[in-house]
Amino acid sequence: MTASISQAPTALDDAIIRNAEATLETVGRAREAIHTVIFGQEQVVDLTLITLLAGGHGLLVGVPGLAKTKLVETLGTVLGLDARRVQFTPDLMPSDILGSEILEEGADRRRSFRFVKGPIFTQLLMADEINRASPRTQSALLQSMQEYHVSVGGERHDLPRPFHVLATQNPIEQEGTYPLPEAQLDRFLLQIDVGYPDRDAERRILIETTSAEERRPVAVMDAETLMNAQRLVRRLPVGESVVEAILDLVRSARPEGENLEGVTDKLLWGPGPRASQSLMLAVRARALIQGRVAPSLADVVALAEPVLKHRMALTFSARADGETIGGVIGRLTSRLAG
Repeated sequence: MTASISQAPTALDDAIIRNAEATLETVGRAREAIHTVIFGQEQVVDLTLITLLAGGHGLLVGVPGLAKTKLVETLGTVLGLDARRVQFTPDLMPSDILGSEILEEGADRRRSFRFVKGPIFTQLLMADEINRASPRTQSALLQSMQEYHVSVGGERHDLPRPFHVLATQNPIEQEGTYPLPEAQLDRFLLQIDVGYPDRDAERRILIETTSAEERRPVAVMDAETLMNAQRLVRRLPVGESVVEAILDLVRSARPEGENLEGVTDKLLWGPGPRASQSLMLAVRARALIQGRVAPSLADVVALAEPVLKHRMALTFSARADGETIGGVIGRLTSRLAG
């Protein structure tokens, strides 16, 4: 990553340029700090940073043992956020996440309820193996992920800012997993698929994680710095061609969408307006960490699958024919590239 910002064709406020350059330098140092602990997985790290810079929540999907949990723990340290971890299990209850009211008796023997906050009252919540818990427990996160507060006993309790959920998920084909409800999936800005490391990265893992000294991440940012970066992302200009590309892509990914032959008839359901909002924020964040102040069509194409994949479903006949969500999104983005 270079610590310089490419000027957009249109004149930009000097303050935005200076802010963008400072943010780029800080994010670059954070990225380096993460990679002292997480070896390889450059795309996964970048997509996770994009998620946080865009102010959203991320769903990391992959088989056990690929350092998903370690990545989230490292991010909490590097970004200087108050982070907590909840291990999702089949017997986990909503109150184990949100908190609960307990009945107390005072010195005057009068009784009253006191709310005891759960682990969700943090800046970075790691929902580890989220699909090991029942749909009822998974849904406990719905209100907090969208509205940044929870309601318990009819009372509203605001969450700290910033507030982000980074959830890890095992592939749904594994035993003991529950599919996440569609409303829950839609709350995640990106689905980040975590694959196996390449040979060089795995060699480094093999050597450095079995030595006597363990590398530990260091703090590079803090909560206020992250929120400033998030405000900057929302101020970056987006060209009309990128806006139209986002609309074309999302609207064509719906069963009743743009009537694209060979695509819309294969879809059971598709993305709603939240997908367009997510893509708009994500392309701005991607442009920023790559040293640009305005996103391009290439950003839309690159982020189409992480934004749309968990917001679409194929019909039974399409799955029987060997179709995949990734293949459908690829055909949709090829229209943009063309």
